[in-house]
Amino acid sequence: MLAGAPKFRRRKADRPGEIVQAALQVFSEKGFAAARLDEIAARAGVSKGALYLYFETKEDLFRAVVEQAIAPNIQAVRAMIAAHPGPFADLLRLVPERIAGLLETLPVGGVVKMVIGEAGNFPELARVWHDRLVAQALGAMTDAVAAAQARGEVKPGDPRTYAMQLIAPLLVGVIWRETFVPVGAAAFDVAAVARQHVETMLGGMLAEGARS
Repeated sequence: MLAGAPKFRRRKADRPGEIVQAALQVFSEKGFAAARLDEIAARAGVSKGALYLYFETKEDLFRAVVEQAIAPNIQAVRAMIAAHPGPFADLLRLVPERIAGLLETLPVGGVVKMVIGEAGNFPELARVWHDRLVAQALGAMTDAVAAAQARGEVKPGDPRTYAMQLIAPLLVGVIWRETFVPVGAAAFDVAAVARQHVETMLGGMLAEGARS
């Protein structure tokens, strides 16, 4: 946009992103069924009518949250995996830590809980979350394991199962934090869980010549 453009024009261009960020917060806090569009609009600083100019339904807004607020982070991780030049062990120590960092900095945990808890009534939530996020992360890790096996770094085994084993503790850590910590359970450091789990997995996955 040209310097000196009217403020209202810049503000209007920002509105969809502000609505998406507000929706991410509300979905995380309230869940999907209880999230109200007027509350999302109020947090974004727009009228409910203005919200409808950009998003026709709450489902459309959820898709936008996934596509704009979360998926770019997963795509960045996937690109990092694809471009990593070093040994598999170095990559494996890096990726869960990066994902754990995203889980700590974005209010994703509440949305994960929402998708799991409300998928029965809103299956489209689970479908979008799987296709744009889970399948992308799992696929990238599966490809990395398969490539490491081809180089002789990782023992034989189903790459997708290895990938699920690597990612699962992060999901459990998020569910624990969102479900049990609010009612008094001691919290886990998700990043620390990821680091310890990686070292445990490497002990079982790496071929003899690849141990480090």
